[in-house]
Amino acid sequence: MHPAPRQHRRAAFTLIELLVVIAIIAILIGLLLPAVQKVREAAARTECRNNLKQIGLAMHMHHDTLRVFPPGYVSVVASDDSDLGPGWGWGAHLLPYLEQQNLHRQINFKLDIGDAANATTRVQHLKVFRCPSDVAPEMFPTPGNNVLVAHGHYVGVFGSNEIEDGPSNGNGVFFRNSRVRFADIIDGTSNTLFVGERSSNLALNTWTGAVTGADEAPALVLGSADHTPNHAAAHAEDFWSRHPQGVNFLFGDGSVRNIGNSINPQVFSALATRKGGEPYSAEDF
Repeated sequence: MHPAPRQHRRAAFTLIELLVVIAIIAILIGLLLPAVQKVREAAARTECRNNLKQIGLAMHMHHDTLRVFPPGYVSVVASDDSDLGPGWGWGAHLLPYLEQQNLHRQINFKLDIGDAANATTRVQHLKVFRCPSDVAPEMFPTPGNNVLVAHGHYVGVFGSNEIEDGPSNGNGVFFRNSRVRFADIIDGTSNTLFVGERSSNLALNTWTGAVTGADEAPALVLGSADHTPNHAAAHAEDFWSRHPQGVNFLFGDGSVRNIGNSINPQVFSALATRKGGEPYSAEDF
């Protein structure tokens, strides 16, 4: 008789081998995660730039139709220079040119943003006004008067001067009751900033406008080039983003560029004005 074939049993993993495998997997995940994050951020930055390009196209369409760019925001001005509303800003006025005609028709622009008649429209979440790199609430109550409004990441460029010194006195393209035309941008549209980012870790903003009675209401929709992008001493009305080393900006010619944190402050200030006559241009950063 032939001897019975010997059965080979596969030895089980030892505890040490199992720990080695787990360690190798952890290392691979650790190497892969930064790459995944970079890909996600690259996609988010591209989407953010596309949002700004759509806004730029809408700006030009608004000018082609009405022969003027939308106002920074619209408000009756009291004798003490405070706002009496209604407050609707440049984003709300661009809605028909951003495929949001229905929402635009539902807004009662004669009534204040905070009026009960506009309670539904003012909280509408619109992706074109949001940067995907930033985690922010879809809506928030404005400080000072507790009006619930939709969040937005993009603010119009007021200029290089302080908004609090006079909301109607911006030396940029967008300010209170502004009616700027192409002909008014003496510095040239390719050298003039129109819209920039402000992420929620600096301040909450809204596409609706300057909500009447809110604290620092004009800064809800406007930004000043008082500090360079992502500056450590930035104020609530400055520009900030979650992107590494820079902020995306829309220029008047419709182009979108990332302005780095290390830009020369004088160049940044010059780009924020519409007719400053400074000897700087978009090629200087």
